[in-house]
Amino acid sequence: MQLSEQELVRREKLTRLRELGVNPYPADLYPVTHTSKQIKSQFEAGKKVVIAGRLMMIKVQGKASFADLQDADGKIQVYFNRDEICPGEDKEKYNEIFKKLIDFGDFVGIEGELFTTQVGEKSVRVKDFTLLSKALKPLPLPKEKDGVVFDAFTDPEQRYRQRYADLVVNPHVKNVFVKRTKLFNAMRQFFNDAGYFEVETPVLQPIPGGAAARPFATHHNALDIPLYMRIANELYLKRLIVGGFDGVYEFSKNFRNEGMDRTHNPEFTAMEIYVAYKDYNWMMDFCERLLEHCAVAVNGTTKATFGKHEIDFKAPYPRVTMADSIKQFTGFDITGKTEDEIRTAAKGMGIEVDDTMGKGKLIDEIFGEKCEGYYIQPTFITDYPKEMSPLCKEHRENPELTERFELMVCGKEIANAYSELNDPIDQRERFEHQLELAKKGDDEATGTIDYDFLRALEYGMPPTSGMGIGMDRLVMFLTNNQSIQEVLFFPQMRPEKKAVELSDAEKAIFEILKTQKSMSLNDLKSQSGLSNKAWDKGIKGLTKHKLANVTKTDDDLIVEMV
Repeated sequence: MQLSEQELVRREKLTRLRELGVNPYPADLYPVTHTSKQIKSQFEAGKKVVIAGRLMMIKVQGKASFADLQDADGKIQVYFNRDEICPGEDKEKYNEIFKKLIDFGDFVGIEGELFTTQVGEKSVRVKDFTLLSKALKPLPLPKEKDGVVFDAFTDPEQRYRQRYADLVVNPHVKNVFVKRTKLFNAMRQFFNDAGYFEVETPVLQPIPGGAAARPFATHHNALDIPLYMRIANELYLKRLIVGGFDGVYEFSKNFRNEGMDRTHNPEFTAMEIYVAYKDYNWMMDFCERLLEHCAVAVNGTTKATFGKHEIDFKAPYPRVTMADSIKQFTGFDITGKTEDEIRTAAKGMGIEVDDTMGKGKLIDEIFGEKCEGYYIQPTFITDYPKEMSPLCKEHRENPELTERFELMVCGKEIANAYSELNDPIDQRERFEHQLELAKKGDDEATGTIDYDFLRALEYGMPPTSGMGIGMDRLVMFLTNNQSIQEVLFFPQMRPEKKAVELSDAEKAIFEILKTQKSMSLNDLKSQSGLSNKAWDKGIKGLTKHKLANVTKTDDDLIVEMV
């Protein structure tokens, strides 16, 4: 492991602290009495306090110094005075330990009393301090000069990969996760007040069911069977309705071995709720009341900003059938049309389709391409074609449709709900139809049949409505974050590239290339100022390290940064 100069210096300080008899990582309980927030809200000059946290700024001024101490609630200024800390002749604790061996980022405990500085800042006068943990790596703190902030810790890949550092130096990030927890608590409260029961269902499942997605597969050695990480918990929650629960819900970690982008992570959190003796009309009323309650709990208002849009979660929300939506935005009426007619219409709209797509998939593509982006404010899209909803009850007025809705916000689905299919014979036929679609190549069709779930339905399931909400996406809307990675503590990342030690020639070329990204090989060579021999070694080294590519065009050789 190659250490930076600052890291080497901090390790030298660590050694020196131990030589002075200071344990840089004590095991003792530290008796904290106040947080920074409590000090400011209950300030009383002269009050004695014991606080602890991380030193974020140290300004040493001879025998008196100021610092910022950051704890879980915020920051408080602390004042170190040599003669207060070392009232006797021995000044080592201040002169040697504090001034020379303590760094920003270190955790310290402080005993002191409250006072107000001459400029009116509430502060703590330090009477004694204890080193609680020595930081060996400097925090990536932003710098400020003449009112301009630079070197801020803003690179998304570094921030997501080192979330621990991100949370320390970018306090606003922590607020996103505070709001995330407020959302979960508010939703739980709403469900519990309604009398519904929180449950847990298996994460490892013998059949990946409840949705069509590629699962993560593993093997159980003792049972010698394949198992799959949960892609959805729907079928298990319905089994509990069969078993006699009138209302169950679960916040479930789901896993899908598929692509990643700004709105998808392979591990995500969904909430699903199932309530007996209800239908999808009741669930729409319930959903809009739930989201209004959650928006107020998280932000103190029903309104939330997302990008350039202001969204209002105040109930009620408009309700539009899928057929009416497609007709409104394309002029094409899908009602009563055959699969071939819909495929021809989709092609005429410029939508890419193929022969593996069944009727439901074709309709879904048309809606996704031509309609959903128009729904900015919360809007229920209702009455989906039967082919799109294999677990949903047939519409009571039109056998081609199902009693299903999706809630759209800013062109994205955040909730999906049904009047649940409880006819076991119909459910078996739907599963078998999905199996045929999967064999044709439809990657969104369910490729397995859960026969145990069918057996459960044969024992009888009461009329039931169920709903799923993508919690990560809802957090994005309530905190104005365009990327799902911003609302996950530790999003999935590609393996971290090992640091490459570059030669002086490689560094010289790479620094120029970083500013241009792509340039003529001859221009790059000229700007580097290297000899022919050094240039050859440098450019070959960068391509070997896969930091640069050289490609030939008709007129020139182009060097691009990878």
